Amino acid sequence: MTAPKVRGWCPSAYRPMAALDGLVVRVRPPLGELTSNQADGIAALSERFGTGQIDLTNRANLQIRGVQEADHGAVLEDLASLALLDPDPAGENRRNIVIDPFRGAPGQDAMARALAEGLGDPCFGPLGSKFGFVIDTGPQRRLDGVSGDIRIEASADGMIVRADGRATGQVTSDPVAIALEMARWFIASGGDSRMARHDAPLPAHLAGTAVPNPAAPKPTPGVDADGVLVAAAFGTLAPADLRRLADATPSLRLTPWRMVLLTGAASFAADHRLITDASHPILRTHACSGAPACPQATVETRGLARAMAADVPEGKTLHISGCAKGCAHPAAADVTLVGRDGGFDLVRDGAPWDEPVAIRRT
Repeated sequence: MTAPKVRGWCPSAYRPMAALDGLVVRVRPPLGELTSNQADGIAALSERFGTGQIDLTNRANLQIRGVQEADHGAVLEDLASLALLDPDPAGENRRNIVIDPFRGAPGQDAMARALAEGLGDPCFGPLGSKFGFVIDTGPQRRLDGVSGDIRIEASADGMIVRADGRATGQVTSDPVAIALEMARWFIASGGDSRMARHDAPLPAHLAGTAVPNPAAPKPTPGVDADGVLVAAAFGTLAPADLRRLADATPSLRLTPWRMVLLTGAASFAADHRLITDASHPILRTHACSGAPACPQATVETRGLARAMAADVPEGKTLHISGCAKGCAHPAAADVTLVGRDGGFDLVRDGAPWDEPVAIRRT
């Protein structure tokens, strides 16, 4: 299988990624939260400067698709006016922090603010845009399985800081300071891009032996004690969708599961695009943007995924990937169709980059 081009960085607002439908501009709301006014503003930006497609990411961010080069400056100006743009481009690139959207323990917002301020130090410049932090300090870890290189969590012994890929962490009364120290150690010890691939031994004062709290089940759409969790088909919103969500609550919290938490809401009128039924078949189907939007894809994906969704049995998963990168679902699925040269490879019980059991060309 021909390997697709894997980019070693993530887009940001200042440094968008080029696709066939235009620039992909990533918006990183502070604390992963949008006011209704900010949500309305992003919807307007997508309509005015983009293709009308807004993607939810697995880092609890938003992406405005289809921005033209000539309009990028205007988009940055509008994001700044909405208080959704860090004044420092380098700082914005490093502010890669995911917080438990349910706020399972007090103090998480304050930790995130302090961490973001600390990461503004130029000494953290070598951290790549994929290097991220997770704040997940509740009695159950809501963000288990969510990518993060340095994790601030809770344990039976108190607050801990844990390096991704290590089973235990260091107990501390100042987790932000220890997290920043761990990031400095990562840079100084020759860390490349991700903590889990970094095999240098942790210093004793950072290693620790505390076991983090147990993981909670992965959240599903529907009414929750904190509000309503709404999923978007294929993690994509139209401007009208975002406005509907903004009308339901003064505060929207983005999640790393490509869902939006409507804080304080008691109900939400779902439809075929905005979903609150955890058994909806579209949620068992994963599909990236595909062709013609993505330069690496040679096949259309989402129309096919919609057509096949009703046939996916409950408890099973279908992944239709435009190429072998598997951006929409970088993991194994029961059935994966991988686009190549205008046709599809079939992978069973595997990921898009695994060996196919059948190949079909147009």
